[in-house]
Amino acid sequence: MPELEEFRGQNPAWCPGCGNLQILRTFKLAMVALGIEPHEITIVSGIGQAGKFPHYTRCNTFNGLHGRTLPVAQAIHLVNHEMRVLAVAGDGDCYGEGGNHFLHAMRRNLNITLFVHDNQVYGLTKGQASPTTSEGTVTGTQPFGVLYEPLNPMALAVAMDCSFVARGFSGNQEQLQKLMQAALEHKGFALLDILQNCPSYNKINTMQWYKERCYPVGPDHDPSDREAAFRVALEFGDRIPTGVIYRHPRHTLEEAMPEIANREPLVRQPFSQEDVAGETERYY
Repeated sequence: MPELEEFRGQNPAWCPGCGNLQILRTFKLAMVALGIEPHEITIVSGIGQAGKFPHYTRCNTFNGLHGRTLPVAQAIHLVNHEMRVLAVAGDGDCYGEGGNHFLHAMRRNLNITLFVHDNQVYGLTKGQASPTTSEGTVTGTQPFGVLYEPLNPMALAVAMDCSFVARGFSGNQEQLQKLMQAALEHKGFALLDILQNCPSYNKINTMQWYKERCYPVGPDHDPSDREAAFRVALEFGDRIPTGVIYRHPRHTLEEAMPEIANREPLVRQPFSQEDVAGETERYY
């Protein structure tokens, strides 16, 4: 069994009081609880405060471009589908620059996990409005307030028939750890949107603001009921539901690809340049 100390990475450079610190600690606790060793997972991130996440733990790491977290994560998993792959992104990184990749990752349903650190602001580049920033919010680049409604990632994920849709809150460690474990264990594409505070640039959605609104969905909620999931997903404001909102087990892309279905990962399959020489010569 791994020990918590085995996941120690670089010292975090996040601001004091940042929700990322709680997310990082909760993730390490989830890894220990699941018995996953550091070498058994690859964490892919893009650009942003959330993008620093893999540097602060011990694991296989790929830090890529802004908004391009999911393409890299999918490629890594297709090459070695026995490797656990976790994509980590911010709300701007994933839902903004990477919005198109987000849609198609849900559609393809590869067996990877996505954690979105959702603080409703661009926290690295000095507080611009992100896709999830509330309408009317004044920022340094929106002096008249955000003029349009925010993106609802939970409702979008249910609409895309994402096979696992959940929302957590960095201030509820016990629930968040369970959600992380469930997302990491889920077979298929798993989205966990994690609400967190940004003490430097978001003075509206504070830790206290979330604590007053976030509540766990009750046992009467059936995540397999898509219509019920839509109703829950659309609720955001005075009350914000957390927990597993939607779950629909379905076949994964790996299971449909003959090159890897019921076969060893591509990284262990034999390969010879001679096998493709005849094909490549046709283009010269």
